[in-house]
Amino acid sequence: MSALLDITHIKERLARNNHFPGTSGNLGVRIDAHSLYVTTSGVDKYETTDTSFVKVDMDGKPIDTDLVPSLETVLHLEIFKRSNAYASIHIHTVANNVISEVYGNQGYVEFRNQELIKAFGLWQETDVLRIPIIENPADVTILAELFGEHVIQDSGVVLIRNHGINAWGKTTLEAYKLFEAAEFLFQYHLQLAAARQYINN
Repeated sequence: MSALLDITHIKERLARNNHFPGTSGNLGVRIDAHSLYVTTSGVDKYETTDTSFVKVDMDGKPIDTDLVPSLETVLHLEIFKRSNAYASIHIHTVANNVISEVYGNQGYVEFRNQELIKAFGLWQETDVLRIPIIENPADVTILAELFGEHVIQDSGVVLIRNHGINAWGKTTLEAYKLFEAAEFLFQYHLQLAAARQYINN
């Protein structure tokens, strides 16, 4: 399967789950050592057309097109320059925004004794999943620098405070798996906190 088909498949899967509110969110997939596909800025991602994706170079500049790549292409570039990852997903949800704000001052959120941390390769009873949370400066160059500090493996996730999550992996399916597992953990944590609050009252 080609990179374009791969990214189209994962976009449509995310779209079926309503993960692109207000044209938000974006994707990146490596074509080769010199280029990648990213989602086009401002387009409706619930539809797939010939303007859905832009081919860009490793500086984020469009190749042979007038289409404008997502502003957050810089995040995908950090991943592809710093790792051997193939795919990157950047998605805004209520759960990941709330979690990133609740734990933003701490700079991370941790999960333990949860089945879904196994998606991250954590199988022991004492294992702890720590997801970094970075600030969200308006200057995307600074954002990319903050983000890049946490790209230390070929797969992983990072939360951007009140902005969204980036998940990446060696395949599109791995990137999606990590995104989906993280979102489950966020939603579980928030619902558990709400249930405890209700019981205690």
